[in-house]
Amino acid sequence: MKHPFVAALLLGAATVLGFAPFGLFPLPILALALLFQLWRRAASPRAAAFLGFAWGLGFFLAGVSWVYVSLHDVGGMALPLAALATLLFCAYLALFPALAGWLFARFKCGQPWRDALLAAGAWMLAEWLRGWLFTGFPWLALGYSQSPPSPLAGFAPVVGSYGIAFIAALIAGLLGLAWKQMWPALAVVGIVAAGALLRGMAWTQPVGEPLTVALLQGNVPQNLKWDPQKLGLSIDTYLALARAHPAQLTVLPETAIPLMFDQVPREILRGLTANGDVMLGVAVRLAQGGYVNGAVALNSELRSQGYAKSHLVPFGEFVPPGFAWFFNLVRIPMSDFTAGPLQQPTLAIAGQKIAPNICYEDLFGEQILRALPEATLLVNLSNTAWFGDSLAQPQHLQISQMRALETGRPMLRATNTGMTAAVAPDGSVSGVLPAFTRDAMRVEVRGYTGLTPYARHGNVLALIIAAVALFPALLQRRRKVAAVGR
Repeated sequence: MKHPFVAALLLGAATVLGFAPFGLFPLPILALALLFQLWRRAASPRAAAFLGFAWGLGFFLAGVSWVYVSLHDVGGMALPLAALATLLFCAYLALFPALAGWLFARFKCGQPWRDALLAAGAWMLAEWLRGWLFTGFPWLALGYSQSPPSPLAGFAPVVGSYGIAFIAALIAGLLGLAWKQMWPALAVVGIVAAGALLRGMAWTQPVGEPLTVALLQGNVPQNLKWDPQKLGLSIDTYLALARAHPAQLTVLPETAIPLMFDQVPREILRGLTANGDVMLGVAVRLAQGGYVNGAVALNSELRSQGYAKSHLVPFGEFVPPGFAWFFNLVRIPMSDFTAGPLQQPTLAIAGQKIAPNICYEDLFGEQILRALPEATLLVNLSNTAWFGDSLAQPQHLQISQMRALETGRPMLRATNTGMTAAVAPDGSVSGVLPAFTRDAMRVEVRGYTGLTPYARHGNVLALIIAAVALFPALLQRRRKVAAVGR
């Protein structure tokens, strides 16, 4: 191939079509199969790293282009600076597939099945590192592309999204061998069949009576939400939606009322709780100073329980050390939240034990597990108005599908602009509101109890599998080096 760097770049960009909203779930596996072939032919580990970087740059520029929207269109950063910041961010993310490429080329042994395992292990470990380093950014991790209807979704309750990434990458490695031999094709068929069979497993069980929930989507423009003169717009919108859609539990999105909780007039809270209990996204002032991005549960007597977001977004919700200058270039209200504790009790409301997670937090599967086994229902409160009319909304819903699968719990999503939805424990979307509409969705759900294998072990099993997958190639390479040394 004359221009492998360009081919890898275009291949990465095309891979985005395998994720929501496009849903061509076999495409990421096929794209990885071609990338692995480029790595096999690379002249050196450095060349393979450049190919991985090119793939990653194309992938992230196409897949998280909404970062530019949040910086420029909504945040007000100057166009050249926003474009440069987006490019640098995507270049940073591209370092992780570059690392996987370097590892593969450095330790490949020339034996096909060993190299297939090596590629899968290197890929998954690089993705896991991306989801952990500097607080992590696991958006568009490979496993998310295999949400339902992919048969590989059946592995989610067992090994989680990272385990699915390993399995998908292993299939990609085997596909590169299937045209030469029969056994890789049979192995792929067996893996896919196993995933399909696991899709039929009921890992958790319903508990308690059905619950009616109203998920409110206010569609309040971000440029008006924090304008003090437009405060009434948010309050009137959510009061009207709550009154028009009575339910046992009403859920408002992240920072739905742009005030501190102690500033919200009690008559507003009474209006919201007139028909049942309420979960409200709102900033909460701390007695010791500072404030948290919170979810407050209220009953009709206005007794409250709270949850404080613990996994904050760098540059959006807190200032990383040495980056105070960044906030002179972009307008981000309430950008200095205090992180909540890692372990917090579930919210006992409407007959359920609810585990809230706020916006970006549901990217982190192991974090959601902290509320289990007590939690019977998962609720995500988000404000994705920051990302405009972009791929962020459907991509975020796809992430919620994976969290529902991993935990065997329903995931309810109340968002400001989209996508407000209900996700069943099997990862299927049972209802969704169109983005950028002012509406509410009334659903009936049941809580679930029990633990999936992933809920018991988290990412440990996937990490062990990936690490073990490296050993055959490493051992073979060591033997070759020792033989040459003799």
